[in-house]
Amino acid sequence: MQSYVQKHKVFLLHFLFWCVYLSFLLYQVTYRQRFREEANWDHVVVFVTMQFVFTWLIAYLNYFYLLPRFLEKQNVLRYLAEFSIPFTLILALRVVLTRYWIDGYTYREMYFYSSLYIVQTVVVTLFIVIFIGMLRFAVDWFEFESRKREVENEKLTAELNFLKAQINPHFLFNTLNNLYYLVYTKSDNATEVIAKLSQMMRYMIYDSNHPKVKLSKEIEYMQNYVDLERLRLNNEIPVRFEISGPTDGVEIVPLIFITFLENAFKHGVSNNRPGSWVDIRIDLKGSTCIYTVENSKLDKSPNANGKSGIGLQNVQRRLELSYPGRHELVMRDLPDRYSVQLKIDLREDNLPHR
Repeated sequence: MQSYVQKHKVFLLHFLFWCVYLSFLLYQVTYRQRFREEANWDHVVVFVTMQFVFTWLIAYLNYFYLLPRFLEKQNVLRYLAEFSIPFTLILALRVVLTRYWIDGYTYREMYFYSSLYIVQTVVVTLFIVIFIGMLRFAVDWFEFESRKREVENEKLTAELNFLKAQINPHFLFNTLNNLYYLVYTKSDNATEVIAKLSQMMRYMIYDSNHPKVKLSKEIEYMQNYVDLERLRLNNEIPVRFEISGPTDGVEIVPLIFITFLENAFKHGVSNNRPGSWVDIRIDLKGSTCIYTVENSKLDKSPNANGKSGIGLQNVQRRLELSYPGRHELVMRDLPDRYSVQLKIDLREDNLPHR
């Protein structure tokens, strides 16, 4: 029912207006007839029919023909001239026919020959024509706003797809470096890296094309990345990856966490540096997802975790587009560590899963 109303809302709006107008017209005429000694209901029917038909005719002549020409030409004087001629002719025909059907020009019904009747007819008809014309402008405005929102959504979707596509070569470049290192050192873990890389690429190519993915799939992808890093570092660096809270039914924008994880390993650990470590936590508390990445501090290089590179700018823009007003990103450069905490309100995303 709701879809039918939404689909035919313009027609229903016009239909409702004419029903209200016809009801008011019938009430007005029948009310007057009650105070007459001999009520002539045939005259009532004729009068109401004449007024309704001719008012409808001029209103939609303006709605479907004259207004579109005005909007196309943008010439006010031309529109007024084109409107005045049919308006005058149709009203004149209406007055003549009404007088004929009411009393056959015997002048028994003096009201229909008075100046008051002419003025009332012109004013009421003009008011209705203007009102129907305003409906045209309202409908056009709503359609314009709808198209505008559609274009904006398409633009945002294209921008999100572009930003997400930028992640792929960045990730691939880092992972191939890791694979090169393992092959160069003739590590037995090279085949395992290739298998995990295959799983990750499958996720990136297929699953991440959806606007939202299951959080469990995103965590699996991150776990594979952590496993690759552990293999590269020969399991010499302590890496802790903890999940707390239920993940069932929770969905999230894909590839939104990986940049912070990559930065933690890129700028915070080295198997040549004792004391290196990485700590990753995902906490689900109600509708809030809290993602925390902390890593040890190697040096004061300008490309350190707290500084904004292309990948970081990318993910910040994706957060703005995907979670506007529903996320909080805090990056800290502490004396002994780099810390990133991202809070996302997932309430709107998970309403259908409740």
